[in-house]
Amino acid sequence: MVVSVNSEPHKNEFNTLLNSTIIELNAHAIKSPKKIEQLKGNKLEPYVGDVMTELAVGTAFENSIEVIGGQKFPDIIANKFYGIEVKTTTQNHWKTTGNSVLESTRVEDVERIFMLFGKLGKPIEFKCRAYEECLSEVVVTHSPRYLIDMNLEKGKTIFDKINTPYDTLRQKNNPIKPITDYYKSKLKPGQDLWWIQDTEQASNLVINIWNNLNQKEKQEIKNRAMVYFPEVFSNRGDKFSRLAIWLVTRESIVCPNIRDLFTAGGKDNYLIKGKTHKNIPRIYIKLFENINSVLEILINTSAIELSEYWNEKTSEKKKIMDWIDLVSMNSKTVQGARHLGLKQMLNELIL
Repeated sequence: MVVSVNSEPHKNEFNTLLNSTIIELNAHAIKSPKKIEQLKGNKLEPYVGDVMTELAVGTAFENSIEVIGGQKFPDIIANKFYGIEVKTTTQNHWKTTGNSVLESTRVEDVERIFMLFGKLGKPIEFKCRAYEECLSEVVVTHSPRYLIDMNLEKGKTIFDKINTPYDTLRQKNNPIKPITDYYKSKLKPGQDLWWIQDTEQASNLVINIWNNLNQKEKQEIKNRAMVYFPEVFSNRGDKFSRLAIWLVTRESIVCPNIRDLFTAGGKDNYLIKGKTHKNIPRIYIKLFENINSVLEILINTSAIELSEYWNEKTSEKKKIMDWIDLVSMNSKTVQGARHLGLKQMLNELIL
């Protein structure tokens, strides 16, 4: 990420140039609405560049207006310091999807960026604001992108919400993390972020159906689910909700019959260290049969990650015992499983 350390030159003169540009563009919209109406998408960029070039004559920005175009950010630069990002909509509103949060295509040395927005739906009108002043939220297309709102109230930007100035955020090695942390803090029970969780984790591009997986893949997923979501051992009505969301968002797997993965098969007896335990619900038998793999997942998953899944603090030393406690606590809500002594059974199998 490129960060300039230049001071801000000719600030007032550039603001005057921007204001003159908007006045001129709005005059064109009144005089030649059909012509302006055709300037959709990137067609508006060279038009704005030409207007700014003419207005810059006799100012500090004469002969410095450059239309970058392509996939670069921003679209127009002035004196290699100021930038203008050009956006349009054909609707009669002032909102649209903006640029990537990562700003990986930002032009070198551009330090101050402004948003020039063309509302090409009748009545045609143009507005311009400082870039960071009109970014209200982060939304996702193929990557996290800002949502532009040219009428956004002061103090309502995404940067106000995460309590991090725009220039501070864009210079971070991982600018996505403060944003995901903010949206995670707003999640309701059973919700999750479907998009990228951080820069090191991303789901597959291909969505798969559960039945397309082989048996080894299915069992590995079920083992991880029993570690990450101990509520599957309870009788809660929503006990598979978080698991269903996780399968789609993290594993790109759709499972129409998720309940059957754990509960199909009724009850059976199970032998542990020479003692037969009777009428054990199928979900616990599945756990016992795969306890070594489950234990391996527990060992290899960091306490920080487990704390996020469990919504409870754990540590590397305590995570196995904490998981046993969570499974045992959830099992006590299940009719027929309250007196199984599940905690003791797991201790005997693991320790």
